[in-house]
Amino acid sequence: MATRLYPLFARLDGLPVLVVGGGAVAQRKVRALLDAGARVTVGAPTLTPTLAKCHAESAIARMVGDFDERWLDDVWLVIAATDDRDVNQRVSAAAVARRLFVNVVDDAELSSFQVPAIIDRAPLQIAISSAGAAPMLARRLRERLETLLDHALGPLASMLERARRRIRSRLREPSLRRTFYDRVLDSRVLDLLRAGRADEAEQALDTLLASAPVSATGSVVLVGAGPGDPSLLTLAALRALNQADVILHDRLVSPAILDLARRDAERIEVGKEAGNHHVSQDRIQALLLEHARAGRRVVRLKGGDPFVFGRGGEELEFLREHDIAYEVVPGVTAGLACAAYAGVPLTHRDHAQSVRFVTAHTQESLGAFDWKSLAAPRQTLAVYMGVGQIEALRSGLLGAGAPGRIPVAIIENGTRREQRVIVTTLGHLPRSAARHAARSPALLIIGDVAGLAATLHWFGAAPIDDRPRQLREPAGIERAAA
Repeated sequence: MATRLYPLFARLDGLPVLVVGGGAVAQRKVRALLDAGARVTVGAPTLTPTLAKCHAESAIARMVGDFDERWLDDVWLVIAATDDRDVNQRVSAAAVARRLFVNVVDDAELSSFQVPAIIDRAPLQIAISSAGAAPMLARRLRERLETLLDHALGPLASMLERARRRIRSRLREPSLRRTFYDRVLDSRVLDLLRAGRADEAEQALDTLLASAPVSATGSVVLVGAGPGDPSLLTLAALRALNQADVILHDRLVSPAILDLARRDAERIEVGKEAGNHHVSQDRIQALLLEHARAGRRVVRLKGGDPFVFGRGGEELEFLREHDIAYEVVPGVTAGLACAAYAGVPLTHRDHAQSVRFVTAHTQESLGAFDWKSLAAPRQTLAVYMGVGQIEALRSGLLGAGAPGRIPVAIIENGTRREQRVIVTTLGHLPRSAARHAARSPALLIIGDVAGLAATLHWFGAAPIDDRPRQLREPAGIERAAA
């Protein structure tokens, strides 16, 4: 497994850097270092014609001969770019002994830092690194991003740098500056720079700055995070996460999604799970109010969709009662996403003409069920938070006339890498859940279509088929529906 690196950009302007090697690879490294303003010394027996010319023009200094540890005196950074691993190894060991950062080209094992693939929109730079594990992958990603990133971004960054003092003087709160920069990026400023109309772009920036509010107004965005796979996050959700000052998130929101949020946003876990509400709903609402009234942009990040068993409606009613501005960004609810990732169509022309979403997180919610209606044939039940109520679900449905052989799919950690699917029947549901230690977070799908998980699965490990053998045949679905 590749070592996880800490990304940084080094300021080398005017600093001495040593490159050991005088060939074509060293020549590429020297060019990049000179562009960064470094004072480069090249140590090698011979130089390429280009490097020799650089030396003749005093662009670089030179050490002649084989590597000598004294070359490391007074340098800040070292690059070994020879084709002799023994030499590279000696350079690496000597540099590490002096606590100097060293890169050995194409040798991650000997390197204490990696030179990333760079997308240059100076002064804007984007670096891509595979920690030395797959340089070709980093280069391929660079090629793709080169086609996506506007060349006018460089002039825009320079213009914003020139205006930085004025922007900070007018907009003293960081949240106000973030909002302003978002407005700039969504305006026609970039279009004007792309068209070479720099003066008009400057005027447009000044107009935006003059009209920017100078006091922060707090607000709340209810954001659906989906069931776990970060690729299911909507663009609006990603934008809200990158604008947030504070994020109140549920326990089930995956770390991969939280990693997409703005790095310096305050994160508060208000985790809730069946039977363990360690932060009450009243406390959550009090936190929303506290941070919004302090002028912060608050994201209330919920697993799935905030309006599907997410108590989003209650939170909006509370915010409206207290005159707090709010928005809602829907998410892909677990009933849809987990079924899709398990290969279970919630409706099917031959087996189910309707689908119902129900929650079974408490005994009280089960008491409100219309069991006869839920046990009706040719429909699908998607049961949220039902793992802790499996025995009661089975008893209620069987008591209302549902056949014991109807298929059930238990989908744990749906859409995530650790997804596990257990296919069983309603009659065997408690036994299967106990045998395979089914646990939350999990979604139950009850209905003839649940059996299709055994044949239509495509994501993650193949399902565990725990149905009686005679019900595993494709015809079993028709028999169950009969």
